[in-house]
Amino acid sequence: MKRAFLTGGTGFVGANLARALLAGGWQVRALARPTSDRRNLDGLDLEIVAGDLGDVDLADKIGPCDAVFHAAAHYSLYRADRAAVMRSNVEGTRNLLAAARSAGVGRTVYTSSVSAIGVKHHGIADETYQSPPERLIGAYKLSKYLAEREALAAAAGGQDVVIVNPATPIGPWDRKPTPTGEIFVRFLTGQMPVLVNTGLNFVDVADVAQGHLLAFERGRSGERYILGNENLSLGALLQRVGALAGRRAPSLTIPQWLPLGVAWFEEVILARTGRQPKISIDGVRMSQESMYYDASKAKLQLGFAPQPIDAAIRAAIAWFAENGYLHKERERAWQ
Repeated sequence: MKRAFLTGGTGFVGANLARALLAGGWQVRALARPTSDRRNLDGLDLEIVAGDLGDVDLADKIGPCDAVFHAAAHYSLYRADRAAVMRSNVEGTRNLLAAARSAGVGRTVYTSSVSAIGVKHHGIADETYQSPPERLIGAYKLSKYLAEREALAAAAGGQDVVIVNPATPIGPWDRKPTPTGEIFVRFLTGQMPVLVNTGLNFVDVADVAQGHLLAFERGRSGERYILGNENLSLGALLQRVGALAGRRAPSLTIPQWLPLGVAWFEEVILARTGRQPKISIDGVRMSQESMYYDASKAKLQLGFAPQPIDAAIRAAIAWFAENGYLHKERERAWQ
């Protein structure tokens, strides 16, 4: 039986990856902070190891294993969280890679993001494209780029490290939820009468989890692989969600300056009063261009075969309803 050490298992991608590993016959040890919400791992036949990416004894906690799957990341687009994002995503990845090397792990699969690649203006980006770091919007994107540099440097030094770059996953166990999950919840509860003119690459989170296993089996050290599927405008996505949920998708788009002004007011003015902003400046800035990607490399080299996202949409709707994210009168519609 293969043994895996997993970080980020309490999160969205990590929770789905934990299930894919167990279904594939792996023995799993999952790192989780003592204060983290562990409900995404409830009922799973795995060992939870209390700790943090910055622990000096992380190599001992990893122990002998066949693979490390590093899916942990601090996701925030708020400028007040910049230091925490950099510390977790860059320094944490550096420490994790060093610990995996010290523990003699055969292969590390690092979960990066298409955010590290950046946006190809008026085009579709693949792994050969790299936006200049200074054009990456916000601390999160920059942190994922810098963390990739750590992974590539480790691979150049002889460590076996494969990088995967998930696009925008959809599916269950989106507990925080992610910005995409928030869009689902707002739309399904009637709180999204308008939308912004943006686009993303959407993919079933179950396919992203399988892509990690394929990267372990077939990936090349020092290479990165986009795990994505369908390039859709936000309007087109909500049309798909609405068709499956029995709701009419919004058709009215608003100019970008309007949410940008609201985000500025919330992050700069209201934040001073101690209130948590609901819209981030960097999040609005990101939405000003369509973020489209090509997963052909993963399909050709890994055998990555993502399915149409309709099943993921259904699974996301059901999970949000079952876990109380939707109004009670809405929940009954998904049962």
